[in-house]
Amino acid sequence: MRILVVDDEKIKRVTLADDLATQGHEVETACDGRDALGKLSAARFDVVVTDLKMPNIDGIELLKRIKQGPLADTVVVMMTAYGSIEVAVEAVKLGAFDFVTKPFRNDDIFPLLARIERERKQAAEAAAADEPPRPDASIAESIVTESPSMDRVMRMIEIAARTDANVLLLGETGVGKDLIASVIHRHSYRSGFPYVKVGCTLFPPQLIESELYGHEKGSFTGAEEKRKGRFDLAQGGTLYLDDVDDIPLEHQSKLLRAIEEKVFERVGGTTPIQADVRIIASTKQNLLDKIDDGSFRRDLYYRLDVLRINIPPLRDRLDDLPILVDHLMQRIAKDEPYVIDSDAVDVLLRHDWPGNIRELYHTLERAWLVGADHITARLLSAEMAGIAAKKKPASGGFRAAMDQAERQLLADALAAAGGNKSAAAEALGMKASTFRDKLAKHGLG
Repeated sequence: MRILVVDDEKIKRVTLADDLATQGHEVETACDGRDALGKLSAARFDVVVTDLKMPNIDGIELLKRIKQGPLADTVVVMMTAYGSIEVAVEAVKLGAFDFVTKPFRNDDIFPLLARIERERKQAAEAAAADEPPRPDASIAESIVTESPSMDRVMRMIEIAARTDANVLLLGETGVGKDLIASVIHRHSYRSGFPYVKVGCTLFPPQLIESELYGHEKGSFTGAEEKRKGRFDLAQGGTLYLDDVDDIPLEHQSKLLRAIEEKVFERVGGTTPIQADVRIIASTKQNLLDKIDDGSFRRDLYYRLDVLRINIPPLRDRLDDLPILVDHLMQRIAKDEPYVIDSDAVDVLLRHDWPGNIRELYHTLERAWLVGADHITARLLSAEMAGIAAKKKPASGGFRAAMDQAERQLLADALAAAGGNKSAAAEALGMKASTFRDKLAKHGLG
């Protein structure tokens, strides 16, 4: 392919151009957007790889001029620093094919260019065969929502599906992080390859390394044969690290290397194995808090937090509840008929749903098992009363009641602060250390 590398840093553009040339590409360079436009007017290029921040004409303006002119079919790849991710996302909306985050090794861009070549070839073959373009499956059909509070989430899912950047999903337990991770994979170019989930909280610290990278025969007691890990099983596809906040600190450096250098070794092995995977991670805790208390690596956080999707709790999108109820009831009832009264939905709207969509699903499932094909307000009121009864202070007198009230106050403050412990402590007028001690006392973190 003919490639134009645009960067005001001479060393970066020259070394990248040299490395691309060794891959068989015909490469030229430009020192900024103005220089690039001059070269684009004189010759045709298949791909423009451009930095975001440059003097004269920056990367965004260069992208706009390419996409609005006669060269609109030119593929544009953005190079951006970590702090400019929001601008890079905007670039994808404006027509950029993808973006890479600095600092990166030059060979990190080779798979991206191979993907561009593959997609161009497929498009040319389809055109030669006079095949109509296949419509993309709609992401909107996969996520049940009509709430304005989900607009940004939907836009970010679409961006994540179009790029190969790592994704960090934030949100309370039960908001649908697993669903969103799978939707991103199904609509990405990696959809023909495996989607592998690792529940990081499910494995004891001594086993998480073996689960992620596999192990060689005899590497530890009980390792009677060689075993592939999740990185192996996800080759070419997506590896979803659910509750990445639960990975112990001592195992985070190896995970960072696997993500950063795209290579790992099995436990007990010495042979490097290439890791061609896209990472999606989720967290139920604020990772910045964990960085502050020394339990999470800052450099790993930056590698995971390329595209961030913050999923609102159900209580902040109650306008979605009626359509969610209908969707979930279809799953629960399958082909069986059912009726759910409108005043029954009103009962559900008055609940705060600390367990989010997962709690809603189980509530409806229990009501279905009791009420069969007709779910009434009375039935759901009884169900809600049962939930409320579980929240009442345990027996034990004044001290037990005070402990229960304190626990609820801490939980509510933490939820209101989006999981940020420092902000929650400040809102309660409490020292951060005292707040964390009380969280530990009540088993809240």
